Amino acid sequence: MEYYLAVDIGASSGRHILGCIRDGRIELEEVYRFDNNLSEKNGHLCWDLEQLFQEILKGLKCCGELGKAPASMGVDTWGVDFVLLDKQGNSLGDAVAYRDARTDGMDAAVSELIPPEELYSRTGIQKQSFNTIYQLMAIKKQSPEFLKQASRLLMIPEYFHWRLTGKAVSEYTNATTTQLVRATDKDWDWELIKRLGYPERLFGKLAFPGTEIGEFSPEVCREAGFSCKVVLPGTHDTASAVLAAPLSAKNAVYISSGTWSLIGQERLEPDCSEESRLRNFTNEGGYEGRFRYLKNIMGLWMVQSVRRERKAAGENLSFDDLCELAQQAGDFPSLVDVSDECFLAPDSMEQAVDDFCARTGQPIPATTGERMLCIYRSLAYGYRKAVEELESLTGKVVPCIHIVGGGSKDWYLNRLTADVTGKTVCVGPTEATALGNVLAQMLAAGIFTSVKEARQAVAASFAVETIESSREELV
Repeated sequence: MEYYLAVDIGASSGRHILGCIRDGRIELEEVYRFDNNLSEKNGHLCWDLEQLFQEILKGLKCCGELGKAPASMGVDTWGVDFVLLDKQGNSLGDAVAYRDARTDGMDAAVSELIPPEELYSRTGIQKQSFNTIYQLMAIKKQSPEFLKQASRLLMIPEYFHWRLTGKAVSEYTNATTTQLVRATDKDWDWELIKRLGYPERLFGKLAFPGTEIGEFSPEVCREAGFSCKVVLPGTHDTASAVLAAPLSAKNAVYISSGTWSLIGQERLEPDCSEESRLRNFTNEGGYEGRFRYLKNIMGLWMVQSVRRERKAAGENLSFDDLCELAQQAGDFPSLVDVSDECFLAPDSMEQAVDDFCARTGQPIPATTGERMLCIYRSLAYGYRKAVEELESLTGKVVPCIHIVGGGSKDWYLNRLTADVTGKTVCVGPTEATALGNVLAQMLAAGIFTSVKEARQAVAASFAVETIESSREELV
């Protein structure tokens, strides 16, 4: 039996998931899970990359102990965050997270060097204050010595691949989240990088998903107990999730649902028009150089944050409990803009929701149930707006919405999404990101010959729930 290992690391946890083909169907098995948390260090919110790498090694060792050493493996994570390495391979500074406030005001500094309209026409990437382009400007302004000393920039999964193999390889899908890749060329925008004053030596040649990086280093082999090839998946987690979405209907929309909700369509060409920029859509890279034409919406981060606050207050509520409370909250009418930056990293999500309602003259939630209903309805209406904008931009009717990823387990939001959008909603697979990571490796190994064949195998291997709209949404 040939196994393929996806190391899928999200903002709150990571998993080692083995994939194989058994009796003509794809099977997944979780063999290791670990926590990932932000911590404050030197005045910034940071990732503990050394701890995460040790967890990767522990999970590899588990595979060997189970007698299921994989033929290949790959790491995917979130986008935009990175590590700077000096000539000796030492990290420069801390691995500051995208939710940190160091990028405050950096959009204005970038705009002085390139107007937003031109930036979008070149990269096609949605402006978000935490994009790599703004993080690098923060370093240039606040710690310029790091840019002088740095010899290479590696996105987070690229850094882990480097630690595993000793080879530094930049991957296309994650690179597009930097807002420094020219959409039409699918390569670094060297003119843009020069205008911004970022050292060109930082940016390595881009490789596409399916590229083999190499074997484990001798040190990693000793630690894991076996040797293994490292093959690039779509290292941006959404790129992997979209690869695993069984998009059978033409013009179907996907929602990669998790901490963020990424809602969009798969396209062969980017849309870098001014109308697309004003609608705040992005053209992120996908498998085979495809484009994930999508909008980033805050997502279940808001739900997760409320749950943490309730737990700190002594209420140990499950996600199902929160759904039930929302369902019992009746017709509480208030809505918030889930894309507002006030929800990015507030000290209290509950207070941020209440303050938004107060600022906009709406009733303030009096209970956890009302607050959850407000959040869930706001997410669903955010999805509806994005779908309507896609239909307007493309001139084509969206027939259905595929919800994949961990957030697809949120039955109340799935039901609300169908009712509010008026679209058929198809739910699953849940482990889409890890599955897409595995699929990229299987495609590289020749198990599947095309994306279409791989997605057909997904549809045949995993249950997909269909929810028809009843159009009985709250108004």
